[in-house]
Amino acid sequence: MNSNTPMILAPAGNKTSFLAAIAAGADAIYCGLKIFSARMEADNFSIEELSRLAALAKSRQIKVYIAFNSIIKESEQDKVFKILTKLCEFVQFDVLIVQDLAMIPLAKKAGFKKEFHVSTLGNCTFPLGLEAAKKAGFSGVVLPREYTIDEIKEMAQKTPEDMTLEVFIHGALCYSISGRCYWSSWFGGKSALRGRCVQPCRRIYEQKNQKKRHFSCMDFSADVLVKVLKKIPQVTTWKIEGRKKSPHYVYYTVKAYKLLRDEPTKKKEALSYLDYAMGREFSHYNLLSQRIQNPLEHTSETGSGLFLGRVKNPAEPYFIAREELFSGDLLRIGYEENEFHDIEKVTRAIPKKGRFFLSKRSKFKVKTGTPVFIIDRRGPELQSLIKTLESELDTLEKIQVRPILETPSSRKKSARLLASKKRPVELLVSRGRHTSSKNRDTPHGDTGIWISANAYGNKPPGKTWLWLDPLVFPGEENICRNYLDQAVKKGTKNFVLNAFWQIGLFKDPQNLNLWAGPFCNITNSMTINLMKTHGFSGAIVSPELDRETFLSLPSNSDLPLGVVTHANWPLAVSRIISPDLTPGQMFQSPKGEGAWVSKSNNTYYVFPNWPLDLTDQKEELERAGYSVFVSLQENVPKGVKMKSRPGLWNWNLKLL
Repeated sequence: MNSNTPMILAPAGNKTSFLAAIAAGADAIYCGLKIFSARMEADNFSIEELSRLAALAKSRQIKVYIAFNSIIKESEQDKVFKILTKLCEFVQFDVLIVQDLAMIPLAKKAGFKKEFHVSTLGNCTFPLGLEAAKKAGFSGVVLPREYTIDEIKEMAQKTPEDMTLEVFIHGALCYSISGRCYWSSWFGGKSALRGRCVQPCRRIYEQKNQKKRHFSCMDFSADVLVKVLKKIPQVTTWKIEGRKKSPHYVYYTVKAYKLLRDEPTKKKEALSYLDYAMGREFSHYNLLSQRIQNPLEHTSETGSGLFLGRVKNPAEPYFIAREELFSGDLLRIGYEENEFHDIEKVTRAIPKKGRFFLSKRSKFKVKTGTPVFIIDRRGPELQSLIKTLESELDTLEKIQVRPILETPSSRKKSARLLASKKRPVELLVSRGRHTSSKNRDTPHGDTGIWISANAYGNKPPGKTWLWLDPLVFPGEENICRNYLDQAVKKGTKNFVLNAFWQIGLFKDPQNLNLWAGPFCNITNSMTINLMKTHGFSGAIVSPELDRETFLSLPSNSDLPLGVVTHANWPLAVSRIISPDLTPGQMFQSPKGEGAWVSKSNNTYYVFPNWPLDLTDQKEELERAGYSVFVSLQENVPKGVKMKSRPGLWNWNLKLL
């Protein structure tokens, strides 16, 4: 492979998938540990297991990337340091993929001297952000899946020297843009930013008596379009999504893209491998800007795995197999939200169009029409290759991981915050005009506006806090930067940035009051203190935190802190909407939870019909040291009824 050939980066969620990636000839493999991974539902790896697997990969010149891309709570910093220390001592790996800035000093203290890459969860989405990422210590950035080829090229043209880009080429699509989904966390504390997502977007929702999977996307595949990506030298890595996928998927997807990269004349063979890899139906999504394919415009089943057929005759349930089945194949019956959801193992071969009878435990439980998917295939070719690699793995010495006693130096109390007696700032933020709330008294104090509202047409007073969107894409960068330049010239000093990299949009940030916003997903004091070194004046912490973490942050932080105490907080932020869903109108979940979709510029926001409300906790938060209390206000559409229910989010829970 020459220096201009992009690497194929394969996923591995367990040992067998890791070996399948080696067998297929992947150039690099990314994987996570049992904790602090963005795919906690995968089996993932212990350090002992990963040590030998990484050694096996290294013997074949295959790079190993560790995805340590969870946000870190205040109480977890010492634990993270100990794990990183073990990783650096016992595992040969090349790259740490992270979203939380605190990982950089923690990993360096643990002895890591190689590359840091910004996870797609870190949301570095515009060209000037790349320079900010480089200054922060990153040498690579994983780009969003939502990009067009033109946007990828624009990012590539502005990529600093000694920095590389990583682009997803195949796999599952989330409805939300990575790092901008709070749906799973809002409905029970299982945060997508901590790898715990329960995929509420895959469920059925109802609007106007129409029940559909309005937010469940088809998969994404660049397939033959990778020939365009190959011409962009800054794109050094083609990444395949799928740490929860089977070894069969990993093996055949890697083989397909190796052919498309190295032998493009074998396009038919490569595409047949992709069809055989057992993913969902896929589209090119936004990749071709002149031919956008909305992954929500489909009639196919969007459960994970390859659709095999539908159940017939509940009294003795069976289905007609669309594909040949081998002994050892794994089938998934229905969706995870179904009470009768089940995993079954094929015990004897079934020919294509043959009948497969479900186990007796499904009798009268499974419903007619229930979809069946094959989620793992035990083909003889791959099984033989994996068996050979397992034998080689068994010859490698097993390590014994010793406990790590040293921890980072204890964090001292912030004298500045403990001594502060100033009256707290009440900040009301809207999209250009303030509307009173019928359910509470509107707070008095400073005002803020989202600068993108009305296509950046707002003319703010000089004292207004200007809020940058949680998403700035390449085509918006110049508009946003010009607006900020004009605002600064007119005397505006107060800005709230909703991604760390947005500091790159300011020509001279030193004399401004720049605050990190709540969409920066700040959850620990080490990240806050790093932001101070990069020119931030304050930070509004993540609103999805639990009480313990909220209250522990101010005493350890070198910056003044703010907190969102009342908000129409979005479940999800996306670039797409289902053609069957009407914006501004209520839809409901199977459990009666209501929400609506609104659009701001080219971005869609999904809002629940009850607000985040920590107003009763303000005194406790002020005593802890918070000095800015934020209310984010949205214009609720006519016909949407807001519910009166506790909006504590994770305050009384333990954020998972």
